[in-house]
Amino acid sequence: MIEAMGNQFVKTTNISFLIFDGFPMACLTSMIEPLRVANEISSSNVFKWQLLSEDGLPITASAAITFDVADALSIKSVPQYLVFLSPPKSKFKNTQSLGRLRHLSRHGCILCSVSGGVFPLARTKLAAKVPLSVHWCYQAAFKREFPDYLLSNRIIEISSSFVTASGSAGGFEVALNLIENQLGSNVSTEVACWFQHPMMRKTGVSQITPLPDDPNTKEKLPKLVSDAVDLMQKHISEPITIEEISESIGLTSRHLERLFKSSTDHSPLAYYRKLRMRAARQLVLYTNEKISTIAKEFGFSQTRSFRRNYLLTHNVSPENDRGRINLYRVEGNISLPPL
Repeated sequence: MIEAMGNQFVKTTNISFLIFDGFPMACLTSMIEPLRVANEISSSNVFKWQLLSEDGLPITASAAITFDVADALSIKSVPQYLVFLSPPKSKFKNTQSLGRLRHLSRHGCILCSVSGGVFPLARTKLAAKVPLSVHWCYQAAFKREFPDYLLSNRIIEISSSFVTASGSAGGFEVALNLIENQLGSNVSTEVACWFQHPMMRKTGVSQITPLPDDPNTKEKLPKLVSDAVDLMQKHISEPITIEEISESIGLTSRHLERLFKSSTDHSPLAYYRKLRMRAARQLVLYTNEKISTIAKEFGFSQTRSFRRNYLLTHNVSPENDRGRINLYRVEGNISLPPL
């Protein structure tokens, strides 16, 4: 369909959002709102969108708000983009859905995901050979389920048939890129400024990750400490000694200890434990693996030792942590991980 815009004609972009129960509402609005504003600024309907569910039934978001959908997933029409929005554990209800998705992909539909939507996208097995942007809070769980996939730490990954983004801000960036491609940089810049988001991040930008018990991010660490953290992150499930880490970056263990204390207020060993427990938490929350199996995967020969370290880090046992994942995002004053 061609949309008139002044003296020009621009092809309409149709976007379908395939939503699953428990999907993060922010990821939906972060894409729809900039597209809506772009239509308003350009006095057109260049962007059109609709909500789909696998079976056409209403879907409840993680914020306990229920959305009616326009239709069920089908092959009767092929949108330019189909965006997966879901929590990590979402599964397809029937095999027909996979066949429909393969049909849409073969006929030119670009499959996309934002945040946890990368999990059902990966489960289609259609995107096994392209880099997929995976939010840092899901990376351990994603590696566990899809060890052969190309996991990317970048905010956005774009290929000819797939677009993936990490976090609702990543979804916003994808929308800005669509706007720029269709309506030009003047409109996309105005949309960004409308939302007081003046910087457009292109592909190639890495995610910013938080530090354990620290208001800063890893990017603000001294280089030698950052190099040590990189080694820790590469050996999360098969831990190496602090002496091995020190030797690898050309420091003595005592010097590394002083650097960590001054920049993170933790010893290297305590910091390493927190990183391991943060990764373990992803498997506790976003997989159905037994706690004893997770403990072994992170180098703990005894579940009791794993449980003690988990409790020390997260102030909750792994069993109780898993039990509350389906509650609201915040219960009392205890923040739950993003879905």
